[in-house]
This record gives sequence, C-alpha cells and structure tokens, in this order.
Amino acid sequence: MKHYPFSALIDQDALKTALLIAAVDPAVGGVLIQGQKGTAKSTAARALAALMPEIEVVAGCPYHSHPDDPELMTEELRERFEAGERFERERVTVPLVEVPLGAGEDRVVGSLDMHAALERGEIRFRPGLLAQANRGILYVDEVNLLPDHLVDVLLDAAASGVNRVEREGVSHSHPAQFLLIGTMNPEEGELRPQFLDRFGMCVTVSGVSDTGRRQELVRRRLEYEDSPAQFAAAWAPQERALAQHIASARDALHSVELPEDVWGKIVEMAVDAEVHGHRAELAIAKAARALAALTEKPRVTTAELGEAARFVLPHRLRSMPLQLGGDIEEQVDQVIRGTLENRHDASQNDGVSSAGAADAGETGGGADSATESAHGNGRQSQSGVLEVQEEDAQVPGAAAAGSLLFSHLKKKLSSAR
Repeated sequence: MKHYPFSALIDQDALKTALLIAAVDPAVGGVLIQGQKGTAKSTAARALAALMPEIEVVAGCPYHSHPDDPELMTEELRERFEAGERFERERVTVPLVEVPLGAGEDRVVGSLDMHAALERGEIRFRPGLLAQANRGILYVDEVNLLPDHLVDVLLDAAASGVNRVEREGVSHSHPAQFLLIGTMNPEEGELRPQFLDRFGMCVTVSGVSDTGRRQELVRRRLEYEDSPAQFAAAWAPQERALAQHIASARDALHSVELPEDVWGKIVEMAVDAEVHGHRAELAIAKAARALAALTEKPRVTTAELGEAARFVLPHRLRSMPLQLGGDIEEQVDQVIRGTLENRHDASQNDGVSSAGAADAGETGGGADSATESAHGNGRQSQSGVLEVQEEDAQVPGAAAAGSLLFSHLKKKLSSAR
C-alpha cells in the first residue's frame, strides 16, 4: 500500500515544517514528535520519505555506500576505492527503516559471528537496522517505550554517524548517517531529559479542532483507504512540486547567509533559556538556515530565527522544571520576544537601523541607498526586479508555528494540483 501523501495532510503545519527542515538538513539532529494517538504523527513521518531525492549507492551494498565519496563508504569499500577500484552504481529511493517496539539490540545495531571470529579469525557482521537506515530515515514509533540502552544506542549513532559493535574484543564499525524521527504519546511515559536534548527539534501536535477541516480530514482518509493508488495519483503533482522544492532548498542550503547579528541573537536566546551545553545554538542555526532555504531567502532573518527556536527550545526547558514553571510554549515565546524585540534598539545604537536607511532614501540618498537597504532583505526576481522579502515586522513567535513556511508554499502547492 502506498504511503499517505505528505501534501494531503490537513493542517499540522508545525509538524510538517519541522520534518521539511530536517529533510533539507538532517544535521539539525532529528525530530521528536509528541502528541496523542490519531494526530498524524506516524503518517507524516512515513510520508516524508517519498519526498526525499533519490540517492546514488554502490550496487548491492547493504549499507548504501556512496560510489564516489570515501567518507560515505564502509571501510572495506573505502580501501578498494583508494586502491583505484571503481564500483557499479545504482539510484535508489531513500530508505525508511522502522524500529519495532520489541526489537533487541542485535536487531538494531547488528551482530558479529563470534564463532567465525574465534575459530577462523574472520570478522563476519550481520547488518542491523542502523545499517539499513544509513543515508536514509530511521523511524521509531513510541520511542519513549524503548529500553533506555536502545535509545542511547540510537542517539549515539545519530550524533556520530557511525555504528560500532564490540563483542568479546572483536569490533566492527560502519557508517550510520540517518535522519532520526521519533514519535511518542506523553501520556504513556516521558523520555529522560538527557535523551530529549539529543533530538534537534521537538514538535507537539494535537487534533484538528475546526469542524470543517475535520470533515475534510475524514473524507480524504476514506478516499485513501478505498483506493490508495488513485488517491496518490490525484496528489502526485503536489508531491512532485514539494519534492522539487526540497531538492532546490538542499542545493541552496550552504549558500544561505547567517549574518553576524543573527549569531548574536542565537546565543542570547540560548542564554536566556538557560539551556545546558551548546546543542541548542547549533540546532537553531541549522534549522533557521534550512528554513530560509525553504522560503527561498538568501540569508537568515529574525523571522526564521524565531520560528526555528520554537522547535529547538521547548523540549530543552523541560529539564529545568524548578527554574522554569508554567507553560513551556509561553516561556519559549517570552524568550523569543525578549531577544528579538530588542534588535531595533541595537541597530539604532550602531547608527545603521533600517529606519535610517529609509530616511537616507527620502532625504537625498537616492535610489542607490534605498536599493541597498532593500537588498539585504530581498532577492532578484526572474524579471530583474528586486523583490523585498516580508521582513519581521511582526514579532516572531506571535503566529502559529509552521505558518511562515506554509504561507510561502501555499501558492506553489495549490498551482501544482
């Protein structure tokens, strides 16, 4: 049965935004999706794989080794490649590997044939789920119900990009670079704070409340269950458009500028939120840059910064309940507002505020000054006219999470259908 199309999901813009950010830059650190049953957590995660660009692999390699990049090969293939051997290649869809709730450690990390190692000195490795997920998506439903040691193994592999297996002095390692997506229902138990912090982003979802939207949701689901292939075909144009948008954002990702003042705001947010370590700053920077690429901006503005912080900070505040009481989302909004509302004062102190640039245009600075002011927040259209991006006049965090990206995508997806 075909997966439910990502673009056919009703609402849940925050959830979809977090997943698309991770698709553009898996280095953000994965996504933890919290919510009650029946809120499209699993459906959205599975649908994401169909949107990811195909990958080129060494034909027949169970680890999906890259045919040209030694950093993405197994040690054996790397040695052969460096010796001059070239491999047959093929293109495959991005693997989506699900970790069953009852899976044992050997099933997840793989196992060594100890008999062969001890008797004949041969290291034979039976690849596990981490090997299958290399360069793909590893999906864990009910991640909060997994044994702690398995969660630790998954997060360590996700952070290092390598899976190491050691048994009785015999060791084996292989690349394990994957996008980790975990879902959980908080009513069934929480993750320990140190595990929460290892997820780059976290989003909390709830059911659709609008009656009209709920009717549409049920109608679409029934259509899908009656004929998955026909339903998928009806949404194929939007799926193709969204997949192309992801591919374009990936290509543009590393050319997106992170201005110096944005770095300052990232650090201020982390300090104000009193998070431990520096994973929060890195995740905010990466998520904001991916979001700017998705919204086709040449540089990160405070709009993307505020949106990224809404995904990165909430689950990190939970580790300090005695210091930060009250509603988590409200506290995150306060951190965002407190940091970003001060940016105008800072720019005025530097004598280079946006208002000053506008005044220069009105009092004789001419078109050049006005164009310079707009250029930092705009991009060149195909007609050659500079299109000024909607700057963050509205305080980031005031709108619903996810609205920034999907207001941008709305026209593209609707016209594709």
